[in-house]
Amino acid sequence: MNFRLSEEQQMIRDMARKFADEVIAPRAGEMEATGEYPYDIMGRMAGLGMMGIPFPSQYGGSGGDWTGFHLCIEEVSRADVTLGGLLDVTTSVVGQELFVFGTEVQKRKWLVPMAHGRQIGAFGLTEPGAGSDAAATRTTALLEGDHWVINGTKQFITNIGLDNASIVIITARTQDGTGRDAMNTFIVPKGSDGFTLGRKYDKMGWTHSATHECIFEDCRIPRDHFLGKEGKGFAQHLAVLETGRISIAAMSVGLARACYEASLRYAKERVQFGKPIFSFQAVSFKIADMAMHIELARNMYLKAAWLKDSGLPHTLEAAYAKLFASEMAERCASDAFQIHGGYGFMNEYAVSRYFKTSKILQIVEGTSEIQRLIISRNL
Repeated sequence: MNFRLSEEQQMIRDMARKFADEVIAPRAGEMEATGEYPYDIMGRMAGLGMMGIPFPSQYGGSGGDWTGFHLCIEEVSRADVTLGGLLDVTTSVVGQELFVFGTEVQKRKWLVPMAHGRQIGAFGLTEPGAGSDAAATRTTALLEGDHWVINGTKQFITNIGLDNASIVIITARTQDGTGRDAMNTFIVPKGSDGFTLGRKYDKMGWTHSATHECIFEDCRIPRDHFLGKEGKGFAQHLAVLETGRISIAAMSVGLARACYEASLRYAKERVQFGKPIFSFQAVSFKIADMAMHIELARNMYLKAAWLKDSGLPHTLEAAYAKLFASEMAERCASDAFQIHGGYGFMNEYAVSRYFKTSKILQIVEGTSEIQRLIISRNL
């Protein structure tokens, strides 16, 4: 077994780390406090090719691999987990679904600008009555001549409210010629007739990530906006979500590293009873556990990414990585809060932000309960 990163993977990691330290981290607290959408930072991420790392050059990418891409996500998320989420949705989920299941025309039209970072994408699966039970989708698509007519509502949709969002890929129920029900996938461009954004959600964290309802009222899209194979829409969504779970694991490791680094620095500076609090086992053992769990979680997501790059099954490994890393990140955030004591409750300290943003990692791309269900069914 060779755990050494390739030269290209190391270059991606180092590039992302430098960018995160110099550009993202200094503004992360301000962005969270104001809800400012960092379009300029997104533009610089695009200039570095972050959105297109795993895609071939003919589709706007750099021809890298998913391992390198997830190392990038970890570094970006260490500075600001919201921007890690932007990469997850745009590249791991939307970009990948276009790349794997799209026609050549669809790839040229939507994947290329996305891989270049000129546009970002959104993923529409969740509905008011279909969360973990995604198969309970009620949104419908009816073919009328050369157009699909879509009706329904999607909720908790990341990215779509941003000015540079171009499309949302959704699931909807259709009926074939015999009246049988099927789940299919559609590309809905922003600005389509009958497609409006509902309310912007008021969230406890990730405030500079746009999260909206998507409302479709007789929304008309051309027939060729159908994505993938007939009746396979739900399976297509689940396939790309496996990669999304690796991405959430990488984001979780990045956030946990931020908690660890802040805690170690504070524990060595904070003096109580005449010595730094790091000298007390109650504190140093918490930090030791953080370091250990971060290493284990990183190894798990790297294994899942390597399996994907190798063309091998990785359903279990993606679930393992997402479940362990997301729950680990919440523990690290809680311990970092505790180590900082009363200062952890103050917004001027980054650990308060880490604590507020950690919980959602156990919800997105499949809850912890769904991950345990996936794991148990594959044992």
